Amino acid sequence: MKIGNWFFLVLAFLAAACMVMTGVAVGFRSVLGIVLSIVGLIIVMGFGFVMKKKMSERNGS
Repeated sequence: MKIGNWFFLVLAFLAAACMVMTGVAVGFRSVLGIVLSIVGLIIVMGFGFVMKKKMSERNGS
């Protein structure tokens, strides 16, 4: 597996962890936890999409 694939695998796990933490925060009725986990999810997924675009532009695809 290439280094880039490992990087995206880690980002996918981080995004999934943020989704799980949103559910946990809802269970605990923590508004701050809900907001932080959603913001974290947006940041992680946004970073992943930006990196994917840069890699595809660099490879000429």
